[in-house]
Amino acid sequence: MKRSLIAILIALAYAPTAQSFEPFQVQDIRVEGIQRTDAGTVFSYLPVRVGETLTPERATAAVKQLFATGFFKDVQLENDGGVLVVSLQERAAIASIDVNGSKEFDKKKLLQIFRDVGMQEGRIFDQSVLERAKQDLKNQYISRGKYAVDVQATVNPLERNRVAVNFEIREGKVAKIRSINIVGNRSFKEKELIDLFALGTPSTMSWYTRNDQYSKQKLSADLETLRSFYLNQGFLEFNIESTQVALSPSKRDVFITVNVSEGEKYTVTDVRFAGDLLVPEEDLRSRLRIRKGDLFSRERLTESTKLMTDRLANEGYAFAQVNPVPEIDRVKREVAFTLYVDPGRRVYVRRINIAGNTTTRDEVIRREFRQMEGGWYSQEKINRSKVRVDRLGYFSEANVETPPVAGTPDQVDVNMTVKERPTGSISFGAGVSSAEKLILSASISQQNAFGTGNALSLSLQNGRINRIISLSYTNPYWTDDGVSRGFDLYSRRFNPTILRAATYTTNTDGLGIRFGIPVSELDTINLGLAVESNKIETFSNSPQRFLDFVNRYGSQNVGIIGTLGYSRDGRDSTITPSSGAYQRLNGEVALPGADLHFYRVTYLAQKFYPITKYSTLQIGGTLGYAAGYGDNPLPFYKNFYAGGVNSVRGFSTFAIGPKDEFGYAVGGSHQILGNIEYYFPFPGADKDRSLRLSTFVDAGMVDNSLDFKALRYSAGLSLNWFSPVGPLKFSFGFPLKKEPTDRLQRIQFTLGTLF
Repeated sequence: MKRSLIAILIALAYAPTAQSFEPFQVQDIRVEGIQRTDAGTVFSYLPVRVGETLTPERATAAVKQLFATGFFKDVQLENDGGVLVVSLQERAAIASIDVNGSKEFDKKKLLQIFRDVGMQEGRIFDQSVLERAKQDLKNQYISRGKYAVDVQATVNPLERNRVAVNFEIREGKVAKIRSINIVGNRSFKEKELIDLFALGTPSTMSWYTRNDQYSKQKLSADLETLRSFYLNQGFLEFNIESTQVALSPSKRDVFITVNVSEGEKYTVTDVRFAGDLLVPEEDLRSRLRIRKGDLFSRERLTESTKLMTDRLANEGYAFAQVNPVPEIDRVKREVAFTLYVDPGRRVYVRRINIAGNTTTRDEVIRREFRQMEGGWYSQEKINRSKVRVDRLGYFSEANVETPPVAGTPDQVDVNMTVKERPTGSISFGAGVSSAEKLILSASISQQNAFGTGNALSLSLQNGRINRIISLSYTNPYWTDDGVSRGFDLYSRRFNPTILRAATYTTNTDGLGIRFGIPVSELDTINLGLAVESNKIETFSNSPQRFLDFVNRYGSQNVGIIGTLGYSRDGRDSTITPSSGAYQRLNGEVALPGADLHFYRVTYLAQKFYPITKYSTLQIGGTLGYAAGYGDNPLPFYKNFYAGGVNSVRGFSTFAIGPKDEFGYAVGGSHQILGNIEYYFPFPGADKDRSLRLSTFVDAGMVDNSLDFKALRYSAGLSLNWFSPVGPLKFSFGFPLKKEPTDRLQRIQFTLGTLF
């Protein structure tokens, strides 16, 4: 039987050979040489069927199509008496991939890199894919500053047409930035400019921040920071001429040179408006942050245009634009701006979509929205909605997007995506000092029970000072307009003698109900009523006035406690606030008809100032006053105390204030606490607001009169971390003003565990 062999691989190169192939009618098709590939797969790619005539052109196309599958490294077609014989030689399959010598990355990370380029166990081996995998692997090391990395790959054949791929990696040393030079600067010292960079030469913290490792992305960000610095200082025509990054022959040293052209400083001579303003020009002009006579500042110009577009967005013009057009006088070094206002089309919100809430119900989020579906778009209401959702404390992230509705130019959707965080907590607290032993407390709570937004907590505190069992429940939306209602059931034993505070113990059992009534977006009035039963125990060394009180009113009494409070919360976040203010005024009074007659008033105020993008200054204070009424004294166990991790750090808990003849703190009817704290990112964690350091100055006093000589001061450093296992607060306080009888506690911390 005569056979005609068609070498299709060279059919295009040798066209006469293909064209001289004698066409024949295919009576049958037989596939030979396959081991792993199914014959049906071959037939599905073969563009020839039984009964059709195979010509040289169709044969060429058939071989090209089979090669294109990537399954075969050789393809031949034969004519065996009218039977088309497809002879195939399969490519080897990858049986295993192994990596040796990698310390910088774990094996899972490297295998993911290989999968991204198409190389993994079970797939067909391709030499070009192997080369791409090697290069991508090198790029990963280069991104970590290891430019001297060497990657070698070996391919070992195995039985059944398989191969084992082995990567041998010699990582080498990390390349360090040895110098950063800026050329062309005249107005600022080179060191001042280099201090703006995130990149730098090796320092004591480089082991953690890795800022001495070159990164193209980080350098680009640093150059933009440099550009912004100059543009904000009036240098309108500042330009970065070139950037050179040189690598030493050993590939362990990096040298960066930046060439700049400063230009001249420009002064703003005028700011005009043009276009369709829609709102009064005075309204827009009041939002200008750059005015006539100011040095040019791109930051203030950008802030001005943003404030104006936000103002227009509040009227429904979601896509408004304000474009500044400069008129530059290079001779006088002056610039005037015309702000062209293009409001675009007024739009309304078609739909509000919420995503990411796997536990929290939609309604819990929707009831915080101030932007309504079907209403005109308002940037202010959308921003306010985001703040309210963020302040719930249920989410670590809450992001809002407003995409236009396809095909409808006057509609947008509001898409909120949240990232839930654990809202249940098992918290632990501890304090350590040379004088006191470990003091422990614990509580379990769920701020978002079953995703309803209702808060449920059970506190089980069994420390040496406080032994508490309390059950609390709060429904923040008892009514549709946001009136909250809560219940409290508690039993408390308080023993301050452990801390060398007043020598007495109290056992208090109580039941209470409370309401929160919102009167505005920021303001809430709080009402409450509770019934308490107090049992007091004194000792032979208790102060005489404690003993006199018990002799007069008995060791057990009942009080009906009414509370009235007001709070105003304008913070941007309840977890890590960076701007806004918080105020709370609380009054507590023992109502007539019970055994006790007293009142207590406390006022708390906090203000947060954003200093930089990631740092915040907090200023706060607390005032407290308590007294009896109707010729009745203030119960001594209702006194204020100060000192400890939550008041004046550096002093032991309850250590500040009047003391008895034995040196025990007895508290007082007047309290003043003050705090200034500057929060800044932990080195290397600029964008992670859950991990922050702070420096603080605390002040506080407790007395029975406003004697400011009783004030104590401290300063120190604090670490605040909302860690995966819960909130951690660690502080080191150093007393600045203290008395010989004060007890100190320089190291204090609290730790919580979330679930």
